[in-house]
Amino acid sequence: MREFARDPDARVHPQTVIEHFGTWNAAKRAAGLFPRRFHTREELLEQLRNLGAELGRPPTARDLAARRRSVPSASLYAHTFGSLRNALREAGFEVLQGEERLERAVTQGATLAITLGRLPKMTDWAEARRADPALLSEWQVYRLLDVPRGAWTAFQYLVRERLREDGVAVLPDGTLDT
Repeated sequence: MREFARDPDARVHPQTVIEHFGTWNAAKRAAGLFPRRFHTREELLEQLRNLGAELGRPPTARDLAARRRSVPSASLYAHTFGSLRNALREAGFEVLQGEERLERAVTQGATLAITLGRLPKMTDWAEARRADPALLSEWQVYRLLDVPRGAWTAFQYLVRERLREDGVAVLPDGTLDT
C-alpha cells in the first residue's frame, strides 16, 4: 500500500481503493494478485494445487523458494498448517512418510534395475530422476537409510532383496540374470 501511495502514476489514494473494495487485500485479490499476508487456507491450498499441476508433482519448499514472488513461502504454509507436508496432504497430494517413502524408493529402484540390467548406482538414479522428476532425488534416497556408512550400498541391498522376492536373480556383481 505504501508503494502504491508513493507511485506518481497512481491516480487514486490507497484509502479510496480500500473504501471501494473493503480491504487492501480484497483489492489485490480483485486485481488477480495475492496478498503477501492474510491468505485464506483455501487460497494457500489452491496455490499449492496450481503449482503442483504446473510441475506435475507435489511442490517442495525449494519450488516455493524459487517462485517466492508469485507463491507463498514454505514458512507461511508451516505457520498455517503446521508444516508444508500437512498443507500438501490437505491440498490432496500424496505425501509419504519414512517407511512408505523407503518402500516407494525400493520399488522404483527395482524397476530401474530391470531397465538397466543391474543394480542402480547413485549416478544412474540421478540420471533417471532428470528424466522422471517423480522419483525422489538420489540424496533423498540416500538419507532414507539411517546407517553410519554405505547408505547407497544398503539401498542396493534392499533393491536386490526386492528383485529376489520378485523372482529376478541378481548376480554377485549386481547384474541381473535374465
